[in-house]
Amino acid sequence: MEGIYATGWIKRGPVGLIGHTKGDALETINHLLEDFPNLPSAEQRDSDVLDLLESRGVQTTSWEGWLSLDEHERQLGESYSLPSGEARERIKVVAREEMVSVSRGVTTA
Repeated sequence: MEGIYATGWIKRGPVGLIGHTKGDALETINHLLEDFPNLPSAEQRDSDVLDLLESRGVQTTSWEGWLSLDEHERQLGESYSLPSGEARERIKVVAREEMVSVSRGVTTA
């Protein structure tokens, strides 16, 4: 059916591992690309979703925020030396709260 797409466990049920559903994902993407010229344009509703999340106390970030987080992780990696003396490419910030804080430019003590 045009305009409805599924892959992974939603398509096949809880069977297999990630690698087992890669073929399904490729098939879904191909169908999406075939249908793309005929799909309706989405209305611009990003602000509605962001307003809803904010009203529920869910902190989000922007693309610019993600870029800030990426730069922060790379700087952490540069400040850490591996036993070989080389710097790491990055040190991943794992805690969601910290990721959001860094991406929003909020510094913690």
